[in-house]
Amino acid sequence: MDVRRVVHPYRVDPESVGNGTPTEKAPDPQLGTEMIPAARYYSPDYMKLEWERVWTKVWLLGGRSDDMPEPGDYICTDIGKESVLIVRQADGSIRAFPNVCLHRGNRLRPEGRGNAEKFQCMYHHWTYGLDGKLDHIPDLCTFLQGGPKDMALTALPCTEWNSFVWFSLDQDVEPFEEFIDPLKRHLEPYHPERMAWMRDITVEWDCNWKTSVDAFNETYHVQGIHPQLKWYLDDVNVQIDCYGKHSRYLIPFAAISPRVAMPSQIPPAIHEIMVHAGMDPAEYEGRVSDIRRDVQLFKREHGASQGKDYSELNDEQLTDDYHYTIFPNVSVNVHADDVMLFRQRPHASDPNKMLYDIWMFGLVPEGEEWPERVRHQHFRHGDKTIGQVLDQDAFNLPTVQTGMKSDYFPGLWIGDQELRIRHFHKVMDDYIYGPGEKGPDDL
Repeated sequence: MDVRRVVHPYRVDPESVGNGTPTEKAPDPQLGTEMIPAARYYSPDYMKLEWERVWTKVWLLGGRSDDMPEPGDYICTDIGKESVLIVRQADGSIRAFPNVCLHRGNRLRPEGRGNAEKFQCMYHHWTYGLDGKLDHIPDLCTFLQGGPKDMALTALPCTEWNSFVWFSLDQDVEPFEEFIDPLKRHLEPYHPERMAWMRDITVEWDCNWKTSVDAFNETYHVQGIHPQLKWYLDDVNVQIDCYGKHSRYLIPFAAISPRVAMPSQIPPAIHEIMVHAGMDPAEYEGRVSDIRRDVQLFKREHGASQGKDYSELNDEQLTDDYHYTIFPNVSVNVHADDVMLFRQRPHASDPNKMLYDIWMFGLVPEGEEWPERVRHQHFRHGDKTIGQVLDQDAFNLPTVQTGMKSDYFPGLWIGDQELRIRHFHKVMDDYIYGPGEKGPDDL
């Protein structure tokens, strides 16, 4: 079946568009059609270049602001071989430091969340204040050279934006405002600060982190890996936008893929969308093809009475999936009532492994009690389910990783539906080899 995209077949009345997230199509960058070398997914040499020229040069997502509301609250997060402490200060600001004692290199805290009046190394009790300053060295008189230079942990750049905390391993990193541009205007209208934790999971996957990023940067694989979604979303008529370092696509939800025939009855997944909106599918008299628009109209009319403020969102955002990739490793599906965020972290030493973080947040209607924070879970792929759709991706990606190491597979053959993958690798090349340059074919 030859399926071609139609330009904006779902566009609604411009007067219904909110004053926040832009909807206009960005011009497609001219990125050529060359093959993307497979070796960059498993080469230790390329992994080393990534660490030196990407991970240690960009802004990285550290955690959630509401996990550290009080002085002394901290988030400890690992990225590659490094670990970083992000700490709430007495004046309400945050500071970030390498999570390593200056004495003998012991980690000060395990990965996770907590509260501390000070950070004391469990090995020899060297003690640091919340500001990173070294407050106490037992038997300091026995160190003829005195204490370490400046007597403090190295301060790393950090900031808060849109209810999340961000950090960089580069003390000379570009200002965050420049790095995130233009996504502030895109994402702030969703108000994730009004959303509570629903899931907090870390899964160990046997694939390169970029293998995972690629999977979430296109909808071409829906008809292959997720066939059940063809009765839930339109995987063909997808708007793709590339913005500097970052990118997005807009997927119509509560819609039927043109790859299948329009059903005469409401599919179960769309039935669930209607119920979640507050509609009664049993009383619905319209056509299946009308449901998406009718859900939008219903939510626009009844949102306020349900304690949900949709005033900054356009009508399409009341149903659709706006999916963003924040370079290099954050994939985020934003919806009117929830946010699904995925952080893809490299393994410390093996390019064939990664950590996949699943963070999901649900809108808490005004006047309702804020739910208790969910517990973090960490396990290997296959130990537990992470939901049907993600289980399908997780099952497939290790075989992709293995296949790419074949001597008979030179690289990725990318089509127009996978433009975001080509764009992502262009940004990687700009960091690793310099703007406008490409790496050798074997990397």
